Amino acid sequence: MAEQDFIKAGFTVVGTENNENKLLRFLKENYPNVIRDTEINLEELKTVLGLPIDEKVNGYGLNFVGRNFARAKYAQKTEKELRLNNTLSKNIDTTENLVLKGDNLDSLKILKNHYSGKIKCIYIDPPYNTTSDEFVYPDKFDKEEAEVLGLANLSESDFARMDFSFKSKKSHNGWLAFIYPRLLLARDLLSKDGVIFISIDDNEQANLKLLCDDVFGEENFVNQIAVKSSETSGVKMSHTKDKLPKIKEYLLVYSKNDVFFNAIKVSKTDDAEKFSNYAKYYSKIITNKEENPENWNIITVNEYMKDNGLNTNSDEDILKFKLENSDRIIYRTNNSALSDLTFETKTAKVISATGLEYIWWEGKQMLFLSDYTEESLCDLWTDISTINLNKEMAGMPAFFKNGQKPLELVKRCVSLICNPNDTILDFFAGSGTTGHAVMQLNAEDGGNRKFILCQIDEPIKEDKPAYKFCIENNLPPVISSITIERIKRAGEKIAKEIEAENSKTGMFEEHKKQVPDIGFKVFDSVEAPKLKVDDKGQISFTENETDALSRIYNMIFTVGLDEPTQVPEEVVKDSIYKIGNHYYITNSEKITSDDYTNAIKNGKVFIDGWTASLNGTLQNYKEEVKIVF
Repeated sequence: MAEQDFIKAGFTVVGTENNENKLLRFLKENYPNVIRDTEINLEELKTVLGLPIDEKVNGYGLNFVGRNFARAKYAQKTEKELRLNNTLSKNIDTTENLVLKGDNLDSLKILKNHYSGKIKCIYIDPPYNTTSDEFVYPDKFDKEEAEVLGLANLSESDFARMDFSFKSKKSHNGWLAFIYPRLLLARDLLSKDGVIFISIDDNEQANLKLLCDDVFGEENFVNQIAVKSSETSGVKMSHTKDKLPKIKEYLLVYSKNDVFFNAIKVSKTDDAEKFSNYAKYYSKIITNKEENPENWNIITVNEYMKDNGLNTNSDEDILKFKLENSDRIIYRTNNSALSDLTFETKTAKVISATGLEYIWWEGKQMLFLSDYTEESLCDLWTDISTINLNKEMAGMPAFFKNGQKPLELVKRCVSLICNPNDTILDFFAGSGTTGHAVMQLNAEDGGNRKFILCQIDEPIKEDKPAYKFCIENNLPPVISSITIERIKRAGEKIAKEIEAENSKTGMFEEHKKQVPDIGFKVFDSVEAPKLKVDDKGQISFTENETDALSRIYNMIFTVGLDEPTQVPEEVVKDSIYKIGNHYYITNSEKITSDDYTNAIKNGKVFIDGWTASLNGTLQNYKEEVKIVF
């Protein structure tokens, strides 16, 4: 049945109750002079607002061809819905992570019903504006679309300018019109203390900064971070070009309202994480040991050398002493706390926590305090670049790292903002770096962060290694397949590493790590049912083949009351499902009056309008149920 049929019959249809423009109604009721011929009279509005109306100079801001189009696209209702993909999903009954395949403009609109104001961190690496004409996002900017969007008074010359702008290479207008509605939706999704990080290069950095000032508010600009994008070693200036070598990109940072950065520091060495893990782990063992620390040698290396007539003023002599005496007890450098005491195990001698001199394990490696000097973060990040990718992607197919951002970059963004239970969104997921980063952080600190990834099914060219990989692994040859396979493999690798660490001899049970959530529910974007009229005037609707559970999930996304990652409980097979006291019903013609009564008695009831009919049974419950399209 159609929405209007249920509305005429007296039913409440979800999504139609709030269609009225409250601002427009307020202006009509209180300032009718502002509305002239169904349009806003800007001069009258400025008068009402107390703004100067004699403009002798143009206002400050970013204007571009297609701005109104893009704004209308933001408000336009999506014609897509989601279908659960059981084949590509992992740990579907327990995971709290989501992967949405399809155009992210549609995906963001679908997410908005539940996730408005709930996303703590957004990281995106949008497609950059280059000389390539290969732009896969299907945004339409033409006359037909203008009519759909309700835009009027556009002349032939206006359309000609837009057509030229959107089809020519390196069009700033086209790129801005593409990114604008997506940023508006991102703003809606951010929590009050949420932050968005946007990777961008020189081509659109200046324009994107102005556009973000417009979308998020200039007062909510946090930082423009310069990030090293490639290794500088060996770079030489070319004599044939008029530009210096490019080794950096930018990270634009905006907050929704307030921003509270977590305090994190950057260590100088690549082994800093390894050191930190050892230090944290062994410091816990020390505090749980029953041995009397008074029996331990607590003097420092310098004190020992001084007592034994050795030179304490020479770094070279101290280093030599340490190396020659690596089989001796390791000394702590201060007398502050029990957790700083040194101790020995069968395979390691460790100084833990603060005040350390060095750490030594398995007779193979010695790391010194000077190697771990920590530096506070600033808006120049030189310690993260693409040279880290080989290490980060060890064991993955080589092409997985092509064009992706370093894992450590996304981890740092998330660590700066997020608490252990926050949700992170990436709606240009690409190879899945953000999902990988979230799982890795959870593995390191025991957090329960959730990720939502959106990626369009961009076809992979047949001459690419990724295409061959997809075919050999029986995957559709599209980028979203790479996204999903990357996070699947990364999660499995994380789980194996944790299990291997937990199985080590001497590991206390309370210090064993839990494997984080490495699963994800995958949803495909498909055309939503539509009404159609045949030659005889008969009305029917198109419906893609779909299963009952997918129809239920679409209702959950649309209603927005329940977390879409939850698994609804089946009450009546292929018809009634529930989450808490919310009942979702599809194929309603299959259920009895008693089924309706039981659901209504125990909670709120939502009916799938596309599979419902206005039969007598349903008519009896019009006051107690809501229809969902």
